[in-house]
Amino acid sequence: MSFTLPELPYAYDALQPYMSKETLEFHHDKHHAAYVNTGNNLLKGTEFEGRSVEEVVKGSFGKNQALFNNAGQHYNHIHFWRWMKPNGGGALPGKLEKQIVSDLGSVDKMKEDFIAAGTGQFGSGWAWLAIKDGRITVMKTPNGENPLVHGAQPILGCDVWEHSYYIDYRNRRPDYLKAFLENLVNWAYVEEMYEAATK
Repeated sequence: MSFTLPELPYAYDALQPYMSKETLEFHHDKHHAAYVNTGNNLLKGTEFEGRSVEEVVKGSFGKNQALFNNAGQHYNHIHFWRWMKPNGGGALPGKLEKQIVSDLGSVDKMKEDFIAAGTGQFGSGWAWLAIKDGRITVMKTPNGENPLVHGAQPILGCDVWEHSYYIDYRNRRPDYLKAFLENLVNWAYVEEMYEAATK
């Protein structure tokens, strides 16, 4: 099963003013496409050919760094596009909100911790909400790593590589993370991943 670049689930200008058409064109059409193409070349002739992207990510971690980097970023971005939607943000679905309050104290505290994780990730990486040991936790990972390789199931991730925000926010990463949570997150998709992770 080779990697395939997914179509964006909305128009390139649909997330403005919080994420520009230019950012999406570069991020999706150049960066994500490069992870797909490089990943497919690196998959050839390996034990991971024909496996799902999740299996490639978990299996190549710590064994085949180049393949892992591209497979990890492909997995992350498949979901990243779906974790956003036009007119996103807003109220959280009830069950998800209840567990966030139970595990993290409050929705506001979750947002504060998520922004701190993304801001505190030195260099490139991701901020996450993930299910670990049945609880929702805030995580951060470097480069293309994700919660899958740390014994957890991601339910929300925000890309903090500079190419995801520099055109729109320059060096203001906290402002980008805040805009992501308040105006872009597709909480229905987060809920879908939460439900799948807690079955």
